[in-house]
Amino acid sequence: MSDLGDLARVRSKNAGPFWITIDIFCDAATYDRVAALPTETFAARLGGAEIKRFDLPALHVVKLSLPRPAVQGSARDRDMHGAALAHALTGLAVT
Repeated sequence: MSDLGDLARVRSKNAGPFWITIDIFCDAATYDRVAALPTETFAARLGGAEIKRFDLPALHVVKLSLPRPAVQGSARDRDMHGAALAHALTGLAVT
C-alpha cells in the first residue's frame, strides 16, 4: 500500500469563485490503481464534499471538482487560489 502523494502528482487550483478543482496526474502504471478508488473515498477525505469526478484515461488523470467552502475573495475564504486542498489527498492510501 502506498500514499497517493508518492504515486502521483496532486494539484488543486481555483476553478472560479464557487469551485475548486483537484487534478491527480498519474503515470500509465499507476493510473488504474488511482482510478479504482471510489469517489466516496475522495469525498470522505475532503470533508464529505459533493464531488464531480472526471476520469481521463488517455491522459492518466483523475479530476475532481468540488464547491468552495466559501465564495472566493469573501471574508470567510481561507484559500483564495484553492492551492492548499491538494494536501488533503496526498496521504490517501492506494492499494
